[in-house]
Amino acid sequence: MPSDGELAADALNEESILRFPSFKMEDAVTLGMNLRKRFRASMRHAKGKGCVISIQTMQGATMFACAVGEGSDVSLDSWWHIEGMIKVVRRTGHSTFYIEKGAAAIGKPPEQLGLPFPEYRLDGGAFPIWLQNSSVGPIGIIAIYSGSSVEDHHLIISTLRSYFSKMSQSDRGSVAATDR
Repeated sequence: MPSDGELAADALNEESILRFPSFKMEDAVTLGMNLRKRFRASMRHAKGKGCVISIQTMQGATMFACAVGEGSDVSLDSWWHIEGMIKVVRRTGHSTFYIEKGAAAIGKPPEQLGLPFPEYRLDGGAFPIWLQNSSVGPIGIIAIYSGSSVEDHHLIISTLRSYFSKMSQSDRGSVAATDR
């Protein structure tokens, strides 16, 4: 099993390679719907779990939001969790998974990194939206909360990888742009 330091390094690498040439509302809706579809096909959903998904700009404008499932997994508390995760990305420019694993690797609680609980949340997955060739900072955040940092982070990463793969195929003409 990888160490927290190795997981943090992997997350940081994902942030550096999973970058967009541009990012529009259409991209946010497509990604949000793909996250929803993938979660609905997951074992977690089959076992009755739910999630909330939000894609926002760094300034806080909502580009996509939805809930999947019912009950406590999609309650107002879940939206509160997502807002705390989004605050982590806004504050650090990094994914909650990277911050969670990086803090664990150096043996520091989030509070010592200036991320006091409950205002800042590391449970769940929030990932920065970066543009290619930008070193200034992310332009947005993709966030999903279903109660599992690892699974939520991996759902975002697998969805982004699939999205970029289809985008690449589309650029070569083998997939229609509407399939993204």
